[in-house]
Amino acid sequence: MEWIDDAIVLSTRSHGETSAIASVLSREHGRYAGLVRGGAGKRMRGILQAGNRMEARWWARLPEHLGTLRCELTVSHAARAFDDRRALTGLSAACTLADVILPEREPHRAVFDALALLLDSFAEDRWPEEFVRWELVLLREVGFGLDLERCAATGRRDQLDYVSPKTGRAVSREAGEPYRRSLLALPPFLLAGGEASARDVTDGLRLTGYFLEHHALAPLARRAPAARQRLYDMLAAEANSHSE
Repeated sequence: MEWIDDAIVLSTRSHGETSAIASVLSREHGRYAGLVRGGAGKRMRGILQAGNRMEARWWARLPEHLGTLRCELTVSHAARAFDDRRALTGLSAACTLADVILPEREPHRAVFDALALLLDSFAEDRWPEEFVRWELVLLREVGFGLDLERCAATGRRDQLDYVSPKTGRAVSREAGEPYRRSLLALPPFLLAGGEASARDVTDGLRLTGYFLEHHALAPLARRAPAARQRLYDMLAAEANSHSE
């Protein structure tokens, strides 16, 4: 059993004195874990940082074995984000979510491509918007895609201001007004694109976070990763400061 693929490091843990076990998301093969010999060394520790992109080779004698990973770094996203606390928190949150939620050894090319786009965006100010979009892709890939195309009550495609927490479907301003306290806000940038305000991003994170927690993490008996909560708190604080 062997494959070579484009991959992103999701997490790493020590194994013995000199090795490490890395979890990677590969584009064609999905999330895999493997033993990295020498992974505890200084050089490999730098390569095996969450978010780094690499060419990964995995092989094992039998499919059910852990397998061995050999990694060649292609893009050091972790180093790029190291001096930016917001970006580093976002990178950690994205990789941890993928590591926790995605089933092992099951291809999810859309998630890989969206995560790669998010990692590239950390060099720009727009990355919080891409983070929300990436979480929408993650939700869709694990079986709970949100329907934001038309109002669940009226069928109209304009003035979509809310999302039902029960169904994940959009609700128009008129239909949702009587129930707005129990609905989730639908930020405009998820529908029409364009720039998003700090408040829009916070609303987007609250929207995706609700469905991730209830439909992706709860069945696994898991809670949202601490890094994801830190990211939300950080961006919500910024949104509040902008509104004052």
